[in-house]
Amino acid sequence: MLPLKWELRWASGNLCFSIQQKCKCFLRKLPPCVSDNMKSLLLLLLLAAFGLAWSPYSSNPRPLRTSVVHLFEWRWVDVALECERYLAPNGFAGVQVSPPNENLVILNPWRPWWERYQPISYKLCSRSGSENEFRDMVTRCNNVGVHIYVDAVINHMCSSGAGSGSGGICGSFFNAGMRDFPAVPYSSFDFNDRICKTASGDIENYSDPIQVRNCRLSGLVDLAQGREDVRSKIAEYMNHLIDIGVAGFRIDAAKHIWPEDINVILSKVNNLNTRWFIKGSRPFIYQEVIDLGGEAVQSSEYFRNGRVTEFKYGIQLGTVLHKWNGAKMADLKSWGESWNMMPSDKAIVFIDNHDNQRGHGAGGASILTFWNPRLYKMAVAFMLAHPYGFTRIMSSYRWPRDIQHGKDLNDWVGPPSNSDGTIKPVEINPDGTCGNNWICEHRWNQIRSMVVFRNIVYGQPITDWWDNNNNQVAFGCNGKGFIVFNNDNRNLSVILPTRLPAGVYCDVISGQKDGSLCTGTQVHVAANGTARFQINSQAEDPFIAIHVEAKL
Repeated sequence: MLPLKWELRWASGNLCFSIQQKCKCFLRKLPPCVSDNMKSLLLLLLLAAFGLAWSPYSSNPRPLRTSVVHLFEWRWVDVALECERYLAPNGFAGVQVSPPNENLVILNPWRPWWERYQPISYKLCSRSGSENEFRDMVTRCNNVGVHIYVDAVINHMCSSGAGSGSGGICGSFFNAGMRDFPAVPYSSFDFNDRICKTASGDIENYSDPIQVRNCRLSGLVDLAQGREDVRSKIAEYMNHLIDIGVAGFRIDAAKHIWPEDINVILSKVNNLNTRWFIKGSRPFIYQEVIDLGGEAVQSSEYFRNGRVTEFKYGIQLGTVLHKWNGAKMADLKSWGESWNMMPSDKAIVFIDNHDNQRGHGAGGASILTFWNPRLYKMAVAFMLAHPYGFTRIMSSYRWPRDIQHGKDLNDWVGPPSNSDGTIKPVEINPDGTCGNNWICEHRWNQIRSMVVFRNIVYGQPITDWWDNNNNQVAFGCNGKGFIVFNNDNRNLSVILPTRLPAGVYCDVISGQKDGSLCTGTQVHVAANGTARFQINSQAEDPFIAIHVEAKL
C-alpha cells in the first residue's frame, strides 16, 4: 500500500492540485501582473485549505506492504486472530483465503481438501465458518491494514457424478445430474453441456482451446459464463463479498473460462468498500492460468483482466536450487522475463501452491515445499529479495508422506480436523511456530524477515550482482538491502560492495536486531560500502540478508 502522493504547483500560469499524477487546476491563467509574492500567498492559502488532504501523508504514512500469504484451509476466526497478532505487525499485505461459499460434503475419501472446489451455492457457509464469522474476519483484518483475497470458484459447480439431495455443507438442495442448483439458482440452461463437443463431456484434448473452455474439467459441471444470467449471478456473489470488505479475488481455473467472459463479469463487479478503501478503488484480480509454454491457452490472453499466476517461476527456480540439468544460481542474473516468463507487472509469483506442492497442477519434482525446508527457505528468500512479480507465500498443513522416498501417501487429506470433520484451531506454540499439524511457513523467522526485507527494498533495482560462476551469488537493492546465498559445496568468504551506509548490521536470517544488539550474525559495512560475508556450505540456512532498518 503506497501513501497518497500530492502536490500543489504552478503549471503554465495555472495553480494546480495533483494527486497520484492526476491534476486539477483551480486558478487558471493568472494575468502576468500577478507577482511571484502574490502567487506564493495564494499557494499558502490553498495549502491551508487542503490541510486535511495532506495531513495523512505528511504525518505518518502507512508502511508499504507487498506480499500476500495463502492461509490454506484456515478457519475465519483463526485468520482474524492471525491478522491482528502476526500479519499486521510483520508487514504482510493480505491473506488469500479458501473458497468461502457452500460446497459439496465429500465423505469418501473423508473430507478431502478439494471438496472446497465443488460449489453447491454462493452462500457464505463453509468448513472455515459462517457468514458472520467471515464478516468479522474481514472487518478485523481490514482494520489492521491486512486485506482479504477470496479464492473464487466460478468456472463450475460440483462434479456431475455427485448425485442429488441436501449434500451441501449448509444443507442446500442440488441435483448435479439435472444441473439443478436452486440455491443460486442455476438450471440446465446455465451450463455448457450443449456446446461441448467431446463424447465424454469432459476435456479430452488440452491442445484444443475450445474444449478447454467449453467442456468439463475433471467432471465438474461447466458453467456457461457467456450467458448473461450466469455472469450476473457470479457478479452478484463477488459484489456481496466486496460489500463485506474483501479487496480482491483469485479466480480459480481461469484458464477454463473465456477471457472475454471474465472481462464482462469483472465489469459488473463493484468498486471496493469505501470504509477501508479509497473511493473508486477496484478489486485486485489474479487469475489461475497454467501456461508452461506452447499451450493452446496462453497467459497473455488474460492480462487485460488482471494479474496471472506464473507457474514457470517455482518450477524453474526449484530446478536451479536443486542444481539439476547443469543449472546453477549464477544463471539467475538474468532472472525474469528473459526466462520466458510473463512481464513482471502481470505476474503473481510463488514457490509452491496448494496444488503443485501435492504434485497436481503443473507440479513436478522440482517444486520446492516445506518438506525440503533448507532449499525452500532459500527459494522464498530469493523470491522476496528479487523485484520480479507480486509475491504470494504459502502456509500449509501436514499430510501423510513417505519421507524416505519423498512420496505422498494421501495427498487428498483435508486440513487438520476433529472426528466430526470440523477444522482444528491453529494453535500457536510458545516459540511462535504452529501446532495441530499446521506448518505455518509464513511464521518461520527466515520467511517473516524476508517479507520485511521486501517491503523495505520495494521499487529498487538490483545492483552489484556478484557470483562465482556457480552456486554462490549475491546482489543488492540499490543501497536499501543486500543478500548473499551459498548453495555450493564449499564455504563462502568474500568481500562485496553493498552500497549500504557504513556501520554494523544484523543478519535478519540468523537473528534479528534487538535494541542495540544482534541476536544473530553481525555484518560490518566499511566506509566504502563493502562488507565481508562468510557462509558455511553446511549451514542450516546458507544465506545472509541485511537492510537499512537492521543497522545498529
